[in-house]
Amino acid sequence: MNEFRDVWVYLSASPLLHLTMTLAVFVAASAVYRKMKLHPLLNPVFIAVAVIVAVLHLTKTDYETYFEGAQFVHFLLGPATVALAIPLYRQFHRVRKSLVATLVSLMCGSITSVITAIGCAWAFGADLVSISSIAAKSVTAPVAMGISDQLGGLPSLTAVIVIVTGIVGATIGPTLLNLLSVKDWSARGMALGTASHGIGTARALQINDIAGAFSGLAMGLNALATALLLPLLWRLIAAMVQ
Repeated sequence: MNEFRDVWVYLSASPLLHLTMTLAVFVAASAVYRKMKLHPLLNPVFIAVAVIVAVLHLTKTDYETYFEGAQFVHFLLGPATVALAIPLYRQFHRVRKSLVATLVSLMCGSITSVITAIGCAWAFGADLVSISSIAAKSVTAPVAMGISDQLGGLPSLTAVIVIVTGIVGATIGPTLLNLLSVKDWSARGMALGTASHGIGTARALQINDIAGAFSGLAMGLNALATALLLPLLWRLIAAMVQ
């Protein structure tokens, strides 16, 4: 008992507390997710975020204190993204055969994502700062935050919108594709990766290797396309929505 108390005192006084909490909550959420046969409403990212937010709120812990420990997980985001090249390499022959279709679907998805995000925000009366924060909602978080900052948005708001977009896409995306009778795994992967970035890609990898490979490709190319095109078009877009 004394040993457990000593460990708790040490953890509570160091950044390791929040790192340990993050890992423990996600492992538990993943176990529940697998136990329930990957039920889409029990997405482990969604559960983990909800639990951690509740704990931080109840303990009155500010985000900076939490991130001091959780930043080690954030650091692994880069290597995890790079590791998506492995399933892509294994399916490279499929990508090469459908290169034109892949690029066309990517551009359509990227443009649709930006237009719908800006259109919905403008229709609900959002100001220009909020619109610029939402515009890159379907791009992976580090890139989206950089785009938002360049456009004059709020990177912190962008991060929240990106995470919500990924969770929603990963949760309802496969069901929606089933309802639309989209059965080709490459097409399903492209849809999830373009719309729901890393969280959608993680979901695609759980379903099928081909879908995961194309989702990872779509996530990377969509980030690149949006980062290049959105800042160039932003003055025109801003003039239209004002």
